[in-house]
Amino acid sequence: MTSYSEYGIIVLRSNHSVDQTVEKLEKMLQAKGVKLFAIVDHSGEAEKAGLHMPPTKLLIFGSPKAGTPLMVASPGIAIDLPLKILVSEDSQGQVWISYNSPAYLQSRHNLPADLVKNIAVVETLAASAAE
Repeated sequence: MTSYSEYGIIVLRSNHSVDQTVEKLEKMLQAKGVKLFAIVDHSGEAEKAGLHMPPTKLLIFGSPKAGTPLMVASPGIAIDLPLKILVSEDSQGQVWISYNSPAYLQSRHNLPADLVKNIAVVETLAASAAE
């Protein structure tokens, strides 16, 4: 898979299928009390349109307690919130977990350093799901 780190996107290799990785993420979010707003099944929607793509799902999640202070400090971050994790399979069958780097979001939206912790959970979730 191509690296997108220069664009603020972190990509990790998952040791599980797309569905297994998504299931792990769902359980972790629930355990942390983080709201899962939606799962967008890109490959499922492609199939409905008569197209094929490898399994690809986007999880959209967050917490008003964490996100609101960020949006108060820098309203433009609302375009990047709620947080997202993409779980996708490449043409070789390898599964990848992608997300926006908290440091990139801090720089992009000029967030105060003390608020970055509010979005840093994405790194822990992605790393745990990949194991």
